[in-house]
Amino acid sequence: MFGYRVPAPDEAMLISGGRRGLGGAPFRVVTGHGKFVLPVFRKTRFLTLSMCEAEVTETCVTKQGIALHVRAVIAFKVGNDHESIINAGQRFLSDQDQMSVLTGRIFAGHLRAIIGSMTVEEIVTERQKLAAEVLDTSKVEMAKIGLIVDSLQIQSIDDGDTGYIEAMSAPHKAAIQRQAQIAQAQATQASVEAEQVAARNQAEYARQTAIVKAEYSAEVDRAQAQAAQAGPLAQAHAQQEVLLAQTELAQRAAQLRQQQLVAEIVKPAEAEAERIKVLAIADAERMKIQAEAAASHDRVALDRMLIDQLPLIVKEAAGGLAGANVNVLNGADGLGEIAAGLVAQGLTILDSVRQNLNGNNSDGRSGKSEALLELPGYLRTPEKGADGNESQDGSSAQG
Repeated sequence: MFGYRVPAPDEAMLISGGRRGLGGAPFRVVTGHGKFVLPVFRKTRFLTLSMCEAEVTETCVTKQGIALHVRAVIAFKVGNDHESIINAGQRFLSDQDQMSVLTGRIFAGHLRAIIGSMTVEEIVTERQKLAAEVLDTSKVEMAKIGLIVDSLQIQSIDDGDTGYIEAMSAPHKAAIQRQAQIAQAQATQASVEAEQVAARNQAEYARQTAIVKAEYSAEVDRAQAQAAQAGPLAQAHAQQEVLLAQTELAQRAAQLRQQQLVAEIVKPAEAEAERIKVLAIADAERMKIQAEAAASHDRVALDRMLIDQLPLIVKEAAGGLAGANVNVLNGADGLGEIAAGLVAQGLTILDSVRQNLNGNNSDGRSGKSEALLELPGYLRTPEKGADGNESQDGSSAQG
C-alpha cells in the first residue's frame, strides 16, 4: 500500500517529522510491525539491529613493564530497547560503520588499562578474567551510545622479541619434555619387554614343537621297529612252541621207555630175586624140619617124606609166581610178602598133614596113605600109569 512501511526483523524503523518520539527524541521508533507514513511529510530511515564485529590490535604494557601485542575481537549490536535504539540512531544513523570503529577504540583503551594492572603470567593464564574485566569497565560507555557487547575474545598475546612468554613456558616445556622422555622411555621399556616376552614365547613354542616332533619321530621309530621285529618274533615264538612240544614229547617218550624198562628188566629181576629168596627160606625151613624130625624117632619116615615134598611145594608156588602177570604195588617188599605167604601156606599145610596123621593113627588107619590123599594136587607125587606115563592128576598138578 502506498505509504505503508515495514522494517526488517533485524532493523529498527525511525520516522522523523511530525510529533516527536519517546523522551523528546526527534524521531519515532518502530520495530516488529509496519507503519503508515505520509509521503513528503514524513521521512523514514532504518537502523540495523544485527550483530556487528570490531577487531582490536593493541600494544599494551603490563604491570611488569613488558610490552604485549594483544589482538581481540568484540561482538556487539544495538540494544533492542527504544532508549538504546534512540541513542545509537542519534550517533550512527548517518554512518553506521562508525559503530565498529568507535567500539574498537573504546575497547582498546579499556584493554590497555586492564593489562597495565596485570602481570604477564596472569594475562597468559587468565585470559577469561581479562576479558570479563574489559567488558565490565566498558559496559557503561557502550550503553551510553546504545550498544551492548555480546562477547569479547582475546585471540592472541605476543611479547615480540623479548622472549618472556617463551622463557616463562621453558620450565613447563622442560617438564613436559621430561615427562615425554619418561613416557617414551617407559614406552620403549614396555616395548622391549613385550618383544622379550614375545621372543620367550616363540622360543617356548619352538621348544614344545621340537619336543612334540621328537616324540612323534620316536613313536614312528618304535612302530617301525616293532613292525620289523614282528615277523622274527612270531617265527621265534613258533620255533619255541615247536621246541617245547618236542621236549614234552621226548619227556613222554623217556617216561614210557622207563616204564618199559621197569616192566621188562626191573620187575622180572625183582621177581627172580624174590624167587631165589623164597627158595633160600624154604631150604632153611627144610633143614629145620629135618632137625626136628631127627629128634622124633616115631615120625622120621613121615617127616622125611613131607620134608622132601616141601621144596616141591615151594618150587611149584615160585614157578607159578614167576610165570604169572602179577602187579606188585610196593616193589621188592611186595614180592617178599608174597614169598613169605607161600612159605607160611606150605607150613600150614605141613601142620595140617601132621594133625591128620596123628588123628588117623588113633583110628587105626594108615596115616601116610590118607595124608597123601588129602594133599593138594600140586603137592602129590606124580604116579605113572601102566603105559609108563604120568597120570591125569600129575598133569594137572604140573599145570
